[in-house]
Amino acid sequence: MSEKLSYPKIKAAAVQISPVFPFNKKKTITKMLEYVKEAADNYADIAVFPECFIPAYPNWSIDFKEPSRWEEDLADFTLECVNIEKGDLSSLQKAAKENKIIIVTGINEVIDYYDGVIFNSLVTIGSDGEILNVHRKVFPSNREKMFHTRGDVNGLNVVDTEAGRVGGLICYEHLQPMLKYGLIAQGEQIHCASWPGWPIFENGRSNKGVIETASKAYALEGQCFVIASSFYVPKDEKGIDSIGNASWDYFGGSAIISPSGEYLAGPLYDKEGTVYADLDFSLIPKRKASVDVTGKDSYPEGFDVKFNKKNRELIDFSSVE
Repeated sequence: MSEKLSYPKIKAAAVQISPVFPFNKKKTITKMLEYVKEAADNYADIAVFPECFIPAYPNWSIDFKEPSRWEEDLADFTLECVNIEKGDLSSLQKAAKENKIIIVTGINEVIDYYDGVIFNSLVTIGSDGEILNVHRKVFPSNREKMFHTRGDVNGLNVVDTEAGRVGGLICYEHLQPMLKYGLIAQGEQIHCASWPGWPIFENGRSNKGVIETASKAYALEGQCFVIASSFYVPKDEKGIDSIGNASWDYFGGSAIISPSGEYLAGPLYDKEGTVYADLDFSLIPKRKASVDVTGKDSYPEGFDVKFNKKNRELIDFSSVE
């Protein structure tokens, strides 16, 4: 008798922790390594960390009370941002390989060529330790424009991994329909939603509902799993006292969501921790039985959609023929 076929099953982890303050990429990465090991010890195949996690989400433009500190804070922050080409992520790459786990994390990325340029990036590291993709947030949201340079669609990719086909977006990119479908159309099975655990402003406004709604909506729209990782900063954190005197009231909200938009784990609020869930890939075709935006419910001949993946240069210095 032949062996009965079955769908893959993996285990996912959404990590919700605070970086190390004041800004310190080495200590923050060291803390991440502990949670990567913990996730692997709990048999997770993929671990997802929040937006801009290294060295931190640059929140001090919100409710900023000390404008005279702006230049100093930004200069200090830039020193602690991640330069991939210089090997700043090498210890995470080593941990991914040693623990045979995929790591997806948000970073503030700097490059050698332009001083002062910071990208809000999402990095995917394979279980072999190789960097599989770097997505730079296309449209920095709201006051992020005070820190982050606009990215491009060169990193808008779904990558094949041992856990499945993995993609990801950052924060309010989940409100950009074109960017979402750019990943969904690549057959995305696991979507990594990178969030800041958006702060509660001094006027009381909160984006908690946006994170919950947008993450669940993506799962429904893409008929895929969503691993949503959000920041959490403890209320007694002393390392933030000297940073811009801003609101650092982060609540978290990390969760793992099924292709039907239902919570498999979380959401986790108001504390550090990791939420785990088993992902049964049979749930994908079961959901697609009702709606399938890349199959029977698609209409490619009716729309002409193109993404421009040319390298972005400030000036074209090429010779005129």
